[in-house]
Amino acid sequence: MKIGETIAIEFNDFSKNYTDDMIGCVPHYLSLISSFTNHLPDNFKPTSILDLGSGNGNVTAKLIPYFPEAKFTLVDASVEMINLCRHQFKDYNVTYANKYFKDFLFEKENYDLVVAGLSLHHCDEKEKQSLFKNINTSLKKGGIFSCCDLMINKNNPDHPMVLKQWKEFVNNNFPDEEKWTWLMEHYEAFDKPTDYLTQIEWLKDVGFKNIEIPFKEGYWMHLQTVK
Repeated sequence: MKIGETIAIEFNDFSKNYTDDMIGCVPHYLSLISSFTNHLPDNFKPTSILDLGSGNGNVTAKLIPYFPEAKFTLVDASVEMINLCRHQFKDYNVTYANKYFKDFLFEKENYDLVVAGLSLHHCDEKEKQSLFKNINTSLKKGGIFSCCDLMINKNNPDHPMVLKQWKEFVNNNFPDEEKWTWLMEHYEAFDKPTDYLTQIEWLKDVGFKNIEIPFKEGYWMHLQTVK
């Protein structure tokens, strides 16, 4: 496999076997995706949901059975991913934006829930901080922001250990090591993970409160917070 010139082209190619590849390449993937529904308040009934970096729709697919009447907005830079979602969610109230986050218009107080599943690591530090501000602005009072990702800076002393464990996991699922080689080429070219404690401080800075970590395995984790 060769990496694409842009993240959009990269995921156009990756879309073909997306879910199987994510399960085989991302430790705790199914638990991370399940966290989007497992830890919401019992009385939380969102009517407007934004999915940032929707991919093929795995996070939205988890949410729809719980909130089938909600209006969903899915944002992704890959046209192939958007097309997969259009087919999967044709019977629901879903709109699509084939855009990068920086090009998406965040409408003020428009959403009850904003989710991002393994997508924010494509943003650098300044982009994340700007995105957190936009997410906060776009949420209604009492709205929830929920995201999962690998949350460790590449300069963190624990990073080599994370890579070692990650490599063992991937090569156990894809023994020819071709997938790991491609994954690290992608990681080097496109991924900009940030330590979770830093992200928590940025979330506080833009006004989020009650920041929780409902799922954590090493640095693979899920954050949930309230406006």
